[in-house]
Amino acid sequence: MTTEPPYLRIAADLHRRIAARELSPGDRLPSTRALAAQWGVALATAAKALNELRQAGVVRVQPRVGTIVAPPPAARIGRTARRSVARPEAASPRSAATPEVELSRDRVVRAAVEIADAQGLETLSMRTVAARLGVSTMSLYRHVAGKDELVLLMVDAAYGEGEYPAIPPDDWRARLELGARTLWRLYCRHPWLAHLGPLARPLPLPNLLRHGEWIIGALTRQGLPATRVLDLQILLYSHGQGLAVHLEREARAQAETGLSDEQWIDGQAAEMHALAHSGRYPNYAHMMDGLVDGYDFDINALFETGLRALLDGLERLIDHETKEHPST
Repeated sequence: MTTEPPYLRIAADLHRRIAARELSPGDRLPSTRALAAQWGVALATAAKALNELRQAGVVRVQPRVGTIVAPPPAARIGRTARRSVARPEAASPRSAATPEVELSRDRVVRAAVEIADAQGLETLSMRTVAARLGVSTMSLYRHVAGKDELVLLMVDAAYGEGEYPAIPPDDWRARLELGARTLWRLYCRHPWLAHLGPLARPLPLPNLLRHGEWIIGALTRQGLPATRVLDLQILLYSHGQGLAVHLEREARAQAETGLSDEQWIDGQAAEMHALAHSGRYPNYAHMMDGLVDGYDFDINALFETGLRALLDGLERLIDHETKEHPST
């Protein structure tokens, strides 16, 4: 009788199917719920098996799709592998040494960002980055001091993808809109980004400050005091960040349950309807009765609605403050 933990047996079986090309790159793996039913284990055990494969770089999470087979790097040795799946020549000393020679800090950071984008920041480790690059874990430390430094470099690189025109719009509102939407696009591209950098503890990163510089530049021209400028900059920044934290949470929930947002809502509909119409929540019941065509959750539309409301409010506040304290 084997003493191997059930989650490792599940991970090994999935890895065997991937190595045998029963599952090809891009194919969706069975959901956590399906694996739990197939193997007769708890959902947490099935989720742990998928996480084992994610940490090895064998699979990745595709937002709104689930867990899929990842494209294989040039050389990868998965922790759950029972045999090498690489071609014989990929294991030769010369080919194994090639990635080491080409390794650079930029390449390490880009690989780490790709892992966080696909699998979430919680799966990131120096080992998973090394596996993705096909190099030894220790070789990474010649380019970064450790995971903490690597994460800061990832954050700075991600914020550095946002570009602004050399000549800003004359209208302060247009400038704020551009700044807010630029940040929102970065959060959508890198969902893990919104989880880093608490408002009270801003990260001293050059590329992050570029976004603040753009927003502050629009507000300081309105004659507002420095404290008010900072307040408004934080409010504008946190609007996008506050919504964006749900992007990665939704992707993780979908990967763990194997259910899309719509499927999960459908499964909760009867219980929610009964609770809303229990007599204790008349306003909620009235609202639900008005959703004759249902409700499509659209986080991009919510961002735009919130941005318009925020800028409308800022316009009134700026107008009031400039009248109360006209610049001399």
